[in-house]
Amino acid sequence: MENFDIIDKRKRAKKRVDELKGFYIHLLVYLIINTFLIVVIFMSQADNGSFTLHWYNFSTAIFWGLGLLIHAMVTFRLNPFFGKSWENRMIQKYMDEDRKESERFK
Repeated sequence: MENFDIIDKRKRAKKRVDELKGFYIHLLVYLIINTFLIVVIFMSQADNGSFTLHWYNFSTAIFWGLGLLIHAMVTFRLNPFFGKSWENRMIQKYMDEDRKESERFK
């Protein structure tokens, strides 16, 4: 029985390492490609003599960055909306409501 626990723990650890590795690869590709794109955009603008900042020059980095942010939240199990503190507050709220309700009928 103990051997199965070790195998199960190893599988979970391997899955977690694969998730982290996938995120770091995604981050590296994001940095390389978006750096290249931004350099090319600015070099082409410098050749034309019109060096202006427009939001669409950064649109790939912005939208891909949002996807990367979501990937990070999933990988690192970050949930600013429904985290542990939110769960604890809701549990306490419903426990308090139940207590008040039960006291009402005493």
